[in-house]
Amino acid sequence: MIKNKYVRGIIVILILVSTFSFTVMNSTPTQPKLHYLVRQPKVKTTHPPLLLLLHGVGGNEQNLFSFADALPDNYLVVSARGPLTLGANSFAWFQVDFSSGRPQINEIQAEAARVTLLDFIETLKKDLDFDEKQVYLMGFSQGGIMSYSVALTEPEKIKGIAVMSGRLLPEVKPLVADEKRLAKLKIFVSHGKQDQVLHFPFATEAVDYLESKGLNPDFHQYDDGHTVNQQMLADVITWLNKN
Repeated sequence: MIKNKYVRGIIVILILVSTFSFTVMNSTPTQPKLHYLVRQPKVKTTHPPLLLLLHGVGGNEQNLFSFADALPDNYLVVSARGPLTLGANSFAWFQVDFSSGRPQINEIQAEAARVTLLDFIETLKKDLDFDEKQVYLMGFSQGGIMSYSVALTEPEKIKGIAVMSGRLLPEVKPLVADEKRLAKLKIFVSHGKQDQVLHFPFATEAVDYLESKGLNPDFHQYDDGHTVNQQMLADVITWLNKN
């Protein structure tokens, strides 16, 4: 159960500010390229599972990290900042244009971000203790997009993904692994039916595609917009605790 001290009512991810203690890690020649925050597991074990949090467009590493204290105690939680700077405290994984009514992405940046995240996970092994066979991605909006892009193309490196208000890029589909490689991937999908940024059909289209690949995503839908609310967070925590 989520404590109300951490989540009250509707939570708009892009404007959340972290209120919890954290460790700041900057990019150096011996560390990952991405700036990130860390919450160590509250339950100390050798090689804990890793939960990597990925924010949306215009956000930063503090957004999803605001939930860190409510996430399962056994996980090592890392929240990464996107490589593209949009403004003060405003970042993204790649540029996107909504002027046509449907998101148009910068494909080169999106692919570079996918490779960067895979490299980031590999480099984290040098600096943090976690089980490389238990790596989970949890992303909101564009962070959800990146979760799909990384896990579906390199499923051996990712155990599970939680995609919140995201979509699956058609540009990534040619790179998606075959059904045999995908078979063990765990997937959680949540989306608001009133989402005016990434419309609800993006979620159903992705779920249909995943099912066509033999996957069985845990799909949750809500009467809400482009946000994460208390029930969404409760559902993803339940899913993490099961996996």
